[in-house]
Amino acid sequence: MTRVYLDTSIYNRPFDDQTQPKIFLETQAIILILQMVEARLIELVNSSVLEYENSRNPFVVNK
Repeated sequence: MTRVYLDTSIYNRPFDDQTQPKIFLETQAIILILQMVEARLIELVNSSVLEYENSRNPFVVNK
C-alpha cells in the first residue's frame, strides 16, 4: 500500500481563502487524498514533528 505523509500546511489549506483558484484546487486535491485514506486505498503516516507543529496552531478549530 502506498504511504503518504502530508505536511502541516496541507491540513490548514481548507481554512485558506477558497476564492483563489490555486488554493481551491489544492483543497480539492487534499479532500480526494483524505477520501482515498478513508477508502483504505492509501495509508496516511504521521510524525511527532507534525503533531508538535499542529499543537502550536493558535486557532483551536484548525487544530
